[in-house]
Amino acid sequence: MAIDTTSRDSNLPLIDVIAAEVRRHGVEPVLVPNEDGSKANLIATFPAADGSTHGGIVLSGHTDVVPVDGQDWSSAPFEPEIRDGRLYGRGACDMKGFVGAVVARIPDIAAQPLREPLHLAFSYDEEIGCLGAESLVKDMVGRELRPRACIVGEPTSMRVIHGHKSINLFRVEFHGVAAHSSLTPRGVNAIEYAAAFARFVRGVAEEFRDEGPYDDAFDVPYTTCTVNLIEGGIAVNTVPAACTLHFEFRSIAAVDSHALVDRFRSELHRLEGEMQAENPEARIDLRVVASAPGLDTAEDSEVVRLATEWGGTASGEKVAYGTEAGLFDQGGIPTVVCGPGDIAQAHSPDEFVDLDQLVRCEAFLDRVLAHLRL
Repeated sequence: MAIDTTSRDSNLPLIDVIAAEVRRHGVEPVLVPNEDGSKANLIATFPAADGSTHGGIVLSGHTDVVPVDGQDWSSAPFEPEIRDGRLYGRGACDMKGFVGAVVARIPDIAAQPLREPLHLAFSYDEEIGCLGAESLVKDMVGRELRPRACIVGEPTSMRVIHGHKSINLFRVEFHGVAAHSSLTPRGVNAIEYAAAFARFVRGVAEEFRDEGPYDDAFDVPYTTCTVNLIEGGIAVNTVPAACTLHFEFRSIAAVDSHALVDRFRSELHRLEGEMQAENPEARIDLRVVASAPGLDTAEDSEVVRLATEWGGTASGEKVAYGTEAGLFDQGGIPTVVCGPGDIAQAHSPDEFVDLDQLVRCEAFLDRVLAHLRL
């Protein structure tokens, strides 16, 4: 089956397929839609033999994928193809390999009585900022499901990952005043002020690099900050009235992300004052595009032990990329990241997952079910 769930489009065709399979096995899923109803999260709880829906284990994954625009593929990106011991296709690694393996086990989940419930949690729009998982976790918390462990099946080569950095994405709009470039005192140059802020972001990044704090479990052991997109100006002889800048930071647990946001806001307020000293009509607008908390699960926690017993490779590692695991953790659900495939293949042309990784994932899921059965 091939379903294109690129984030800019709806994920409902896939959610409908999963919902139908869940219903076929006697469980009514909970659908949590986005504001316009074009996308939805799905939560399916297979209750324990005594009817209980509280506690148990969560298996979680996101249903969306990144675009293939401008990428050169050797095969149709939205048609699965197996060759040379690999499954190729957009999302094969990130993360439909895991989602597919879980859905394929729904008949097994429903076939035998469970001593604890098993929850399936599939989200939308992870790739553009973990947008769907926030309402998904809120629903689970609101219904007091209180799972004791969650596995987020992002590609880790089946290593048990107990931590990752936060994700914080921002859009800053600098509104200056246009003027002919021969009359610069009459204008306020939005690009120049954006450039000043970009240099400030770089300075903060250098401070974290040189002074820490550090966490050596990460391959990049400190908080990173970077300006990744900037657009402005209309002509070479016009003082630019508008410039838009996008920046991000990814923080380790030792850094207060709220305090860091305040630091960036304070600098923007200072720059806005300078702009308005030139012309009171100038201003700066900051918008938070996406924000997802980091994950910092203790290495000796039950969820780490369980994931290792089920076949995940003990690693003691944390990763720089973000996932929805931090949102589950923030909701009081102990969480690790463990899934098939190498993150190096995610988002790339000819994305693939090795078949032996899927075999390991299937064995992992079988052990989860064995652990839950009466």
